[in-house]
Amino acid sequence: MFLKEAIAEAVRQGIKDLILLCGRIFLLLALLTVIISVTTSWVNSFKSSQVYLKEEEEENEKRQKLVRKKQQETQGEKASRYIENVLKPHREMKLKKLEERFYQMTGETWKLSNGHKLGGDEDLVLESESQTSFETSNREAARRRNLPNCLTKVSPPAEQPRQKEVLNLPEEPPETAEEVVTVALRCPGGRVLKRRFFKSCSSQVLFGWMMKIGYHPSLYSLSSSFPRRPLEVEGGWSLQDIGITMGTVLNVEKKEQSS
Repeated sequence: MFLKEAIAEAVRQGIKDLILLCGRIFLLLALLTVIISVTTSWVNSFKSSQVYLKEEEEENEKRQKLVRKKQQETQGEKASRYIENVLKPHREMKLKKLEERFYQMTGETWKLSNGHKLGGDEDLVLESESQTSFETSNREAARRRNLPNCLTKVSPPAEQPRQKEVLNLPEEPPETAEEVVTVALRCPGGRVLKRRFFKSCSSQVLFGWMMKIGYHPSLYSLSSSFPRRPLEVEGGWSLQDIGITMGTVLNVEKKEQSS
């Protein structure tokens, strides 16, 4: 009897332990499920945040590329406008000044004047010829009427323009040559031109040089800088004879027109 009760008690205890073990197993499984669920959600949220950050970085990079492209286009347009409105006119003006200076130095300033279109003045020529013919007829009639008194004045022949003088300046000597002097001409516009001559050269070469750069001796004269006085030049005098033995600056001055 006692044995049966012990066996029954052992069976009940075993069942109880089995139930507790199953409960613990179920509890452990539930805990694992919760842990797995939490971990999975955390991993998924981390991945989604990483994807979002990556997409945001790509979007920012695209926006930055667009901004840089617009800035480059704006800078290119500004550079083009600067070249067109500033550099190009400045370059053209500089080239024009160099061209004017070259023609003034060579005495070909006539090339700087604007030409006339061929045949453009035909009407003026015809009108001038008609006026000349009319005046000639009037003078002829007056001459016949007043022939005994000889009152009609004969107009003097028109002065023929002189041919352009051919200027032949001596070849410029090198700086290392002996008996060489440097002469500088200060023009009315402030431009200063320099040239070397031998001291034995004729003093007339100064006027030839002045004429070659576009200042005719009939309208302009040369004077020393200090003391300021007209340069005295004679036909047979050399540069050394008129006192030019070292570097000298001469002023090109316009002559006063006599009334």
